[in-house]
Amino acid sequence: MAKKRLVLSLGHKDLGTNLPEQKAAIGKTAPIIADFIQEGWQVALTHSNAPQVGMIHGGMSEFALSHPDEYTSVPLAVCSAMSQGYIGYDLQNGLRSELLSRGIYKTVSTIITQVTVNPYDEAFYDPLKTIGRCMSADEAAVEDAKGNQTVEVPGKGYQRIVPAPNPVAIVEIDAIKALLDADQLVICCGGGGVPVMEQGTALRGASAVIEKDLTSGLLAREIDADVLMIVTAVDNVTLNFGTPAEEPISEMSIEAAKQYMAAGHFEFKSMLPKIRAAVDFVESGRNRTAIITSLAKAQAALKGRAGTRIA
Repeated sequence: MAKKRLVLSLGHKDLGTNLPEQKAAIGKTAPIIADFIQEGWQVALTHSNAPQVGMIHGGMSEFALSHPDEYTSVPLAVCSAMSQGYIGYDLQNGLRSELLSRGIYKTVSTIITQVTVNPYDEAFYDPLKTIGRCMSADEAAVEDAKGNQTVEVPGKGYQRIVPAPNPVAIVEIDAIKALLDADQLVICCGGGGVPVMEQGTALRGASAVIEKDLTSGLLAREIDADVLMIVTAVDNVTLNFGTPAEEPISEMSIEAAKQYMAAGHFEFKSMLPKIRAAVDFVESGRNRTAIITSLAKAQAALKGRAGTRIA
């Protein structure tokens, strides 16, 4: 009998913001994923890269500034690819070790994943996603002179902002499918994938980022997953979040989710992309379920005892 497939999307809080935090976080994450595998699930793992890609981009930019005659700044798409390798390396080894400690001999593979975007996506005309470290006004002026865009962050300085276009297609999807069919644990689509644009036979990196949950939803549809689980900082989706009238939701229909989105219940940069990804996935086929919950509740949520289920 074919195993059930799960796409598990890890949030940045479950990976930390630096190397020691990341290693410690993976030590807590790996046993949960190993439990899923031990229970018979086939897992494709995606993850955030927001702190890591910002650290890489900032570090590479600082290095280029201090060695202007030898080095140039590194494109954002390259930084995104570097972050996939950096995070994937730790996840891959942490998961391999946890599985072997249980007597489970399963190959864990990381795929540097590119995702095509539409060059005419409206997001390119309205960049909103902040990346990198906070800068002074003078540093922001230098970025603006380069053609990059910055925004003031109250009390912190300035940050670069980039577009967040919708994912169109996962370039390495056939490789991902082949590894899953071989019953491997696959880490892919890190940070939403490296955004690329098609130019003839070539792929050109875009100076943008993709919402990783939207790419996770696309991946779940492409591999015909049974469940899309989006792990975030809260146990449940809530209405009226952060107010005295806050109301956690345990189950949500597609129709209700669309109504809540239209009514503006979900924050644009955090929960809204998760709900969008869940709705698109569940609508794309029969017997598909999306779950939004915290890592601490992930095991119970998969059994229907916690989290928010959208079906």
